[in-house]
Amino acid sequence: MVGGLAAVVATALVASIAITTGAASTSARTSKSLKVGIFDDGHVLFGVRSAFFPVLKQSNARILRVSLWWYAPGPIAVAPRRPSAATDPADPAYNWEIYDDVVLRAAKNGTQLLFTIVGTPPWANKGKGWNVAPTNRADLEAFATAAATRYGGSFEDENGVRLGRVSLWTAWNEPNSPVFLRPQFTRDPREPSGWAIQSARDYARICNAVVKGVKRAQSSAKVACGVTAPRGNNNPTSSRQSVSPLAFARALQKAGATGFDAYAHHPYPGGPNETPTTPPPSANGKAPTAVTMGNIGDLVSEVTRLYGNKRIWLTEYGYQTNPTDTIAGVPWAKQAQYLEQAVAIARANPRIDMLIWFLLIDETRNEGWQSGLIGSDLVRKPSFKAFQRSVG
Repeated sequence: MVGGLAAVVATALVASIAITTGAASTSARTSKSLKVGIFDDGHVLFGVRSAFFPVLKQSNARILRVSLWWYAPGPIAVAPRRPSAATDPADPAYNWEIYDDVVLRAAKNGTQLLFTIVGTPPWANKGKGWNVAPTNRADLEAFATAAATRYGGSFEDENGVRLGRVSLWTAWNEPNSPVFLRPQFTRDPREPSGWAIQSARDYARICNAVVKGVKRAQSSAKVACGVTAPRGNNNPTSSRQSVSPLAFARALQKAGATGFDAYAHHPYPGGPNETPTTPPPSANGKAPTAVTMGNIGDLVSEVTRLYGNKRIWLTEYGYQTNPTDTIAGVPWAKQAQYLEQAVAIARANPRIDMLIWFLLIDETRNEGWQSGLIGSDLVRKPSFKAFQRSVG
């Protein structure tokens, strides 16, 4: 979601949380093929992890998605300085402290991790910004190797503690959005329109670098590319250029993305009036440009046509609630209902392996996201039990 990772970068710190624990209900409705999980970087990277992880365990989440920031302003950056031995996770330029703690706590919790590699250091693109692709894809590839080596299951940290294995990875986040990758379009007289989808060209190199780097260290690891936002305007003259998911998938294939195991997408609804079964509206009488849960089959069909029988990961999804979001939120009971419907849609599609809900706990900022299973006041919404039942 554009508001998700962007909020992590834009906000210096998310307020610390103190979470009370309690007994969790369970259900026998377990799927062996669909893994349901949580994405909540604000609390995982900036909050009180000793309080967060017990509640995550109670939710029954199978997977926790976490952004692994190659670079971002602040303490979450792994590589603020250029390493001299970039494939070596022990290089002194790297700072893995936060992520080591996450990996150890997830292992103790029995929660599988999905790491999203994102963010370009200033030294890797001449200071153009964390959301501009690296100049040399080899720099990103080396970092991916270092990360997958450190979290390969046998690496010991500086204190001799063996770190757990992270076997699920994604390359970047929402590259069809200018929040996470720019530019989206550039002039190109070779293209019929006179414009090239530059974000797809740049992302193909990012995808290939992460895939090659991770698999060099862990040949059996699974890596997803795509990780697309649900909609885009396809307008190169817009003040906020973006690319629709299917157009991006086609441009990505043309640009040579290869070797990945799954195609990831974020099928968020267009607003509180769209249910998980509602197809997105058409655009000017043409086919919808958005891909939501209501037309997820369109993405599956296009991925099949372009890339073959790739798996599909839905790595971000959610509904905000009212209270407290009076504009984009749905009532608490509706959120729970829509969560169960979305899980049912994903579970019914044999190509979909994963559905990640954003968030576990609402953000406390007024402009933040309120799609958590728990309010910022730590009151559990009905969706918390719905999530428990849906996961199993």
